[in-house]
Amino acid sequence: MSRERCILLSLLALAVLVPIMVTVTVTVEATDVMARRNLKWHYYRLNTTCKYAEVYVRSQVELYMKQQNDTTIAPKLLRLLYSDCFVNGCDGSILLDGLNSEKTAPQNRGLGGFALIDKIKTVLENRKECKGVVSCADILNLATRDAVHLAGAPSYPVLTGRRDGFESKAASVDLPSPSISWEAALAYFESKGLDVLDLTTLLGAHSTGRTHCSFIEDRLYNFNGTNKPDPNMNTSFLAEMRKKCPKRTKKGQGDPLVYLNPESGSSYRFTNSYYSRILSHTAVLGVDQQLLFGNDTEQITEEFAANFEDFRRSFALSMSRMGNIQVLTGSQGEIRMNCHVRNS
Repeated sequence: MSRERCILLSLLALAVLVPIMVTVTVTVEATDVMARRNLKWHYYRLNTTCKYAEVYVRSQVELYMKQQNDTTIAPKLLRLLYSDCFVNGCDGSILLDGLNSEKTAPQNRGLGGFALIDKIKTVLENRKECKGVVSCADILNLATRDAVHLAGAPSYPVLTGRRDGFESKAASVDLPSPSISWEAALAYFESKGLDVLDLTTLLGAHSTGRTHCSFIEDRLYNFNGTNKPDPNMNTSFLAEMRKKCPKRTKKGQGDPLVYLNPESGSSYRFTNSYYSRILSHTAVLGVDQQLLFGNDTEQITEEFAANFEDFRRSFALSMSRMGNIQVLTGSQGEIRMNCHVRNS
């Protein structure tokens, strides 16, 4: 049995995810060991003057969702955190402005959630005990955890103590196309210190949110340069998606948004129906449908489709692992006063 399968079966046996379990489990990879050494559980409460940093973040996320009635904030923050952590680590570099910053890269088109991060940062900086204490990188990790929890995902421990990076370059953005094979996707995740269980689990973030038709146009009309649709798509679903995403034949034609998981739709609820859609060949993104073609990814997909709680537990662990990628701690980086610009 593969190591990933052993990890999954161990996850399925868990009844509750508690901090001690996560601390033990995240030592599986060397990258996690290093992160565990440098990041701390309740870092702000135990090591700084801003002892209620996590409480302030959670309060602002709840207030934002209530006042703005914005159910899209969870998928926006999930994508923002992914775009940050997978490019030079979880250092808040995706938040930096600039003509050629990471947020200007084609792969990051349509990123959102910045306004909430800015609001949280302002609230913290306006508190005497928190001024210059809480990093933008930690705010992004904590706010994402709290937003997805309110959308139906599990709450999970976020180790803190990250510091903010100095650089943000569009040329550094190597986020892959959503049409890559499962083998290429796995190789990319492994290059970040993650594994096949993390890949299959974190792609489950596509259970909520939207994407532009341009990201699935190849599946609908020209799969792998064949001038034919992806043969792995359910034919009825293909017809439905072609109506929503008509073939672009002229310059300036619109690029509509479609739901990544029509089952969730405008409610933006976090569910395991994403995995059921993969099994029925009605996944929206090509990389999602590709999970059927790896032995491990297929088995994990089947188990998550059958049991939402198994998916929730695995999601909590994988999100924690992703948040530990190449973090800056100690004297590295800085604590930005404004998340959009470096300190002068």
